[in-house]
Amino acid sequence: MDVSLHQSGQDSIWEHYQTKAVESFDLSYPRLRFLAERCKQGARVLNIGVGSGELERLLLQRGVTVSSLDPSAATIARLRAQLPIGNRARQGYAQKMEFESQSFDKVIMTEVLEHLSDNVLDETLDEVRRVLKAAGEFTGTVPFRENLKASEVICPSCHSVFHRWGHQQTFTIDSLRDLLLSHGFRVRTNYPRSFPDFRRKGLRPFLRACTRYALGRVGEQLVGPSLYFVAIRD
Repeated sequence: MDVSLHQSGQDSIWEHYQTKAVESFDLSYPRLRFLAERCKQGARVLNIGVGSGELERLLLQRGVTVSSLDPSAATIARLRAQLPIGNRARQGYAQKMEFESQSFDKVIMTEVLEHLSDNVLDETLDEVRRVLKAAGEFTGTVPFRENLKASEVICPSCHSVFHRWGHQQTFTIDSLRDLLLSHGFRVRTNYPRSFPDFRRKGLRPFLRACTRYALGRVGEQLVGPSLYFVAIRD
C-alpha cells in the first residue's frame, strides 16, 4: 500500500462514509457516549472528525460548548442543519486549524489519527497543542496494533492498492505514548479497550458485552480494540 496516500484520496474516502454511508458509524455510539460522559458541562470542546455527528449531539445534551472541524464541506453543512452549532462547525484540516490559540479545554480525536500521513500527523499534534489551553486535555482513540495490510483493497479501475478506510498509521501503547510525549504532551491514560454496548436487555447480550470488554482490555484483536488515550498540554 502506498502510505503517502494524498489528501484528495483521503477526502474522497471520508466524503463517502460521512455522506453516503453514515450508517457505517452506527456501532460507534458506545465509544462516543464514553467520551462525551468525560466532558464537563460548560467546557469548550473541539471535536476533530465529525463522522455521523453523534458526538456533537451528545456533547450539546451535556451542556458542552462544542466546536467541530472536518475536511468535508457537505458534512459540516449537514451538522449545521441538524444541530444548533452554527459557525462553531468549520470545514478545514487539523494540520492547519482556523481556531485561536489556547481556546479549548479539551480536543477530541476518535479514530482519526490513524488516517494521517507522518508529516500531517506531526503538524496536527502541534496544532492540537496550540489550540488547547494550558493544562488542557487531548483525548480520543486509535485502533490498537492494527494490521494495515489485512484491510488493503484494490481499485478495479485504476488498480491502486489502498486501505479500505484510508488508514495510514498503526499504533501500540509505546508508539502512541512516545508520539504524544514528543509533541509536548504529558500522557495520563493510554490503554487498550473495546466499547461494547451494554444497553441491550437480557443476560446473553450482557455477558457478550462483558466478554468483549474483557478481551478489549487485554488487547485481543478478535474484538478490534482501540487505544484510549488522555494527554495533558503542559
